[in-house]
Amino acid sequence: MARFAGWILLALAVESAFGGAARAADEASSEGFRPLFNGKDLNGWVAEGVKEFTADGTTEPVWIVKDGEIHCRGKGFGFLRYERESFDDFVFHVEFRMAPKCNSGLGFRTRAFDPKDSRGTRPSFYSYEIQLTDDGDKPPNVHSSGSLYRYVAPKASAMKPAGEWNTIEITCVGPKIQVNLNGQLIQDVDQTTIEALKSKPLKGNVCLQNHGGTIQFRNVRLRDIKTGGN
Repeated sequence: MARFAGWILLALAVESAFGGAARAADEASSEGFRPLFNGKDLNGWVAEGVKEFTADGTTEPVWIVKDGEIHCRGKGFGFLRYERESFDDFVFHVEFRMAPKCNSGLGFRTRAFDPKDSRGTRPSFYSYEIQLTDDGDKPPNVHSSGSLYRYVAPKASAMKPAGEWNTIEITCVGPKIQVNLNGQLIQDVDQTTIEALKSKPLKGNVCLQNHGGTIQFRNVRLRDIKTGGN
């Protein structure tokens, strides 16, 4: 009995040690990040483009908060832009879950979207959009998930099947852009080396895209990167 009790105590100690390490790793991974979404409402965000749709004679918003998540109900075309601040060097962290055949994206270093000047103000033209779409089983190209849409294909196809949660982090430091999707480095770009990208802005807003697909977002947060010795 004493030996059995000793094994139990040892198991509990090992579990505690590993549990503490896991918690520390979780805390380290989120160290320095601040939430852009409070989990309750869309305070700090502005809907652009199509904002409402009609269902069964009732007008409904495209963007809502439900169960601590941002829900895009996939009607029309537009963006949900964080308007409170613009950012230059940062890590932008987002978790998302798509419905089958979803089409969406993340904009960064962007500006306010004007439907009357769509080509001039949407992120994929003005600055950058990381494409998010239900294409995990397809070879990567300049229009696939993880692409710098229409400019640079991702290094790999890393999207999970529709209905599963994905994690993406976009890191921008000066002209250098890295994108990690589900733990894989899929973009590592210096915009000064690509003619079509070299004049794109180094500062701006971040946004979520509505492109007619149903998608949920959570843990939307950002960590500022201080450069120049600051």
